[in-house]
Amino acid sequence: MSLKAALEQLGFPCYHMVECFPQGPSHWKLWEAVGTETPDWEAIFRGFTATVDFPASTSFAALADFYPEAKVIHTVRDPEKWFRSVQDTIFGEEWIAFLPDTEAGAYMKATINDYFDGRMHEREHLVRRFNEHTAAVREYIDPERLLVFEVADGWEPLCQFLELPAPEETFPHVNDTEAIQGLIRNIMDKGFQAVLGYQG
Repeated sequence: MSLKAALEQLGFPCYHMVECFPQGPSHWKLWEAVGTETPDWEAIFRGFTATVDFPASTSFAALADFYPEAKVIHTVRDPEKWFRSVQDTIFGEEWIAFLPDTEAGAYMKATINDYFDGRMHEREHLVRRFNEHTAAVREYIDPERLLVFEVADGWEPLCQFLELPAPEETFPHVNDTEAIQGLIRNIMDKGFQAVLGYQG
């Protein structure tokens, strides 16, 4: 979320799970094509010039091929801290158990769960997949279009990579754990449509 906020501050409308979920099942079905047919990337990202995090990150290679002029920013962090973070939020046991029988189940499976072999709570497996993902990005993406980035490094490397002047404002640091936990609980209690308000 920190990178999303930074990119938007630099003028790049940025797609993230928080933009994806409120568009509802008709939009989620576009993601269900991942891995089985060619997704309609133009329809998915209409109105956006950047994307971060899930669901797009697990399709980084296909997206890099479809948008060959796009620059790729790969954020890195301590894998153990990442594991604890996702277990407290989007990979939480109750949430993962809740999803399969919902209207979002197939979309989440196609974009996230399958990428981690459905083993969403196994620390050793997830940390290994986390490290494998970083290695795959480094191997697949041409170094000239890749920035491996730590949010703690702030504006300088990001703006240099994007060939933009650095803002005077402090680099955004967003800790959204509580907000995500609240959203997940609300959806489990009331349902996707009641919480997100999409039509159809």
